[in-house]
Amino acid sequence: MRNIESNTGVLMLSEDVKPAANLLVLGAGFTGGRLAAAAAQRGWAVTTTSRQAPQNPGPGHWLTFDSREGLVPEPDALAGVTHLFVSIPPDGQPGDPVLRLLGPVLRQLPLQWVGYLSTTGVYGDSRGAWVDEQAPTPARPGRSQARLEAERAWRSSGLPVQIFRLPAIYGPGRTPFRALQAGESRLIHKPGQVFSRVHVDDIVGAVLHCLALPASERPALLNVADDCPCSSTETLSHAAHLLGLPLPPLQRYDEIEASLSPMARSFWQENRRVSNRRLCQELGYQLRYPSYREGFGASLSA
Repeated sequence: MRNIESNTGVLMLSEDVKPAANLLVLGAGFTGGRLAAAAAQRGWAVTTTSRQAPQNPGPGHWLTFDSREGLVPEPDALAGVTHLFVSIPPDGQPGDPVLRLLGPVLRQLPLQWVGYLSTTGVYGDSRGAWVDEQAPTPARPGRSQARLEAERAWRSSGLPVQIFRLPAIYGPGRTPFRALQAGESRLIHKPGQVFSRVHVDDIVGAVLHCLALPASERPALLNVADDCPCSSTETLSHAAHLLGLPLPPLQRYDEIEASLSPMARSFWQENRRVSNRRLCQELGYQLRYPSYREGFGASLSA
């Protein structure tokens, strides 16, 4: 099995999942939209959802899903769905919004697979140590704890769920380039701090790789990250080099911490390296972008 690139730049696999699937993508944003496009090009029937009608409609049918407004698809619109991909985050209410609003409907569908996008934030702060799928999950209160609770809800749902834990996601339109060009970047240094990341097309590739495996070989839990955890100063320096722009002045984290927003501080309070050993060595997935270097270069030329 080998990775190939479609004429739209979406990562695909040379071997199709058989038989053709009927895929529902709940939350067709940055990642879900690219998965929907890849699935449609493979001949799958695709239905996508978002809170508002997309300006540039993607493949297949579009439906509304907005948990805050209680807007969900009618059951008849979901008839025949065999595969479900969920990238909708917790919404501040208990449990998972999809299960809360669509759980009974989903249990009536002929679902062969459910993919749920979670976060490596559930691992908390490992002080820079490597974390794999067996690591403890001392998630901090807030977003990461809500994700962990959503994971538990899916695991106890009785549905054939596979959970993908993701670090920071980047890709076309989501790189440091725009902020550097606008003079809005901050070069912040915190000794020993590293971050893991993954290119959006490697998320799509990893999902499709899993779907091409026999169901018995798909792990229930999978980290999807690249090979190169590193500091934000390293990635920003490389982005500036590619653009031929100077770096902003270096700021030391301990000197500016008090000026950061609570969300920004939470970003810096966790330090971990996310292992992709299960994905790449045990399952045999070959990363398209092993590090930010390949990913930034491709995004710049896209």
